[in-house]
Amino acid sequence: MTIVSQVSVSVKINVRVSLKYFSYEEFASPDVPHSGEYMDADFLSMLDSAREISGIPFKINSGYRTIEHNYDVGGKPNSSHIVGKAADIAVKGSRQRWVITQALIQAGFNRIGIAKTFIHVDSDDTKDPDVIWTY
Repeated sequence: MTIVSQVSVSVKINVRVSLKYFSYEEFASPDVPHSGEYMDADFLSMLDSAREISGIPFKINSGYRTIEHNYDVGGKPNSSHIVGKAADIAVKGSRQRWVITQALIQAGFNRIGIAKTFIHVDSDDTKDPDVIWTY
């Protein structure tokens, strides 16, 4: 039997920002249609800027997550995904990883997680800034 503790999360519902490179649906939790609308507007603007700087497409693996979906994928209970301030970007190879990471930093992100097949980025001001970690 698995016991899941309930976490209270407050998600700010944003005014839609105009995005050049992304659609809100790319960030939706798979269990709730249109939930990409719960993404933080400032986060999305920064990510759109990073995409512009990089000059290459970003494929979003994960954006907003419901608490249930976050649990199902093994996310941390305090994941920045559940407050709409995080995304996982697919990467193929070291050159793409370098280009995307550099663009994220130039766009102002200071919380980046690097894995073999994705880069996690968030703008969660409740967590330590100026960190890069590996998975």
